[in-house]
Amino acid sequence: MMEFLKDLWGFLRVRKKFWLLPLILVLLLFGLLIVLTAGSAVAPFIYTLF
Repeated sequence: MMEFLKDLWGFLRVRKKFWLLPLILVLLLFGLLIVLTAGSAVAPFIYTLF
């Protein structure tokens, strides 16, 4: 996992694609939110957001 993050950071730094970083973070947060609330009573409310 650390190797992937190092490669990703190297790509963003060399190619000057820093605008992708917020996009990646938001997608990871949404994915984490869906995974963590999948089995709870909050799930129906989360799915209405999408």
